[in-house]
Amino acid sequence: MSSVPSHLWGMMLPMWIPFGLSTSFHLCLHLWQKQTPYRGMVATMLGIIREEGFTNLWKGLSPAIYRHLVYSGIRMATYEYMRDNVLQKKSDGSFPLWKSALGGMTAGAVGQFCANPTDLIKVQMQMEGRRRLEGKPPRVKGVIEAASQILREGGVRGLWKGWAPNVQRGALVNLGDLTTYDTAKHFFLSHTSLKDGHLVHIMSSVCAGFVGATMATPADVIKSRIMNQPTDSKGRYVVGGLTYKSSIECLMATIRNEGAFALYKGFIPTWIRMAPWSLTFWLSYEQIRNLAGTASF
Repeated sequence: MSSVPSHLWGMMLPMWIPFGLSTSFHLCLHLWQKQTPYRGMVATMLGIIREEGFTNLWKGLSPAIYRHLVYSGIRMATYEYMRDNVLQKKSDGSFPLWKSALGGMTAGAVGQFCANPTDLIKVQMQMEGRRRLEGKPPRVKGVIEAASQILREGGVRGLWKGWAPNVQRGALVNLGDLTTYDTAKHFFLSHTSLKDGHLVHIMSSVCAGFVGATMATPADVIKSRIMNQPTDSKGRYVVGGLTYKSSIECLMATIRNEGAFALYKGFIPTWIRMAPWSLTFWLSYEQIRNLAGTASF
């Protein structure tokens, strides 16, 4: 059977997972900002509930679902196509680490670039509660309104605001997730007596979730700060507040002003978000491929 159905399932799987995981992303956004009244994940969560309301923990759920439909579907299809047709496995079926890393980063970058508009809408919607607390006027109330405002203020280009750090983040996350899962899985199969089954999938996804979170957190901090900067009608950054012109400038300023550990603000909620995501996605994806009659990933 063709591998196309498995790619389609890979796009559909993320639809329901964000219902539980968008909460931790909202916590991360508060922790990633330069100034925050909260300290730690639990205090941040309680602060959001007290000051913004319990339901605001799921703020930005709709664009999160849209984003994962685009992002995960494209990254999975791209990686597998590159692995099988471009970079190609060795004659013994092995796939060198450098090829896996190249394929993972490329797939993540392509998928994230395509999903940037939905990611931008999600980030802006999730920060509305904090804007109200700071006495700032609300920007958006829903996905359509958010998209319309972005188009009105910055045109089509505005939908790709912050795309550079976003793409960098996508490349790093998939270097941690796709590359780690693929490499770990085939290492277990080649160097142990374990068979291709649930145990190997679980062990590989645990490795992927941890490495992915480690790679993603610094990029997430930079991405969120850049994407939340104010812009004028031409999409240029407004002077005042955060005025990073590039991800490198944001990176250097963060380290200089807050220290290197500031890049790992929100690591725990990021890991809590990515660990169950990785476990759920890979177990489901492998099982669906099996039911569809497609070869194991």
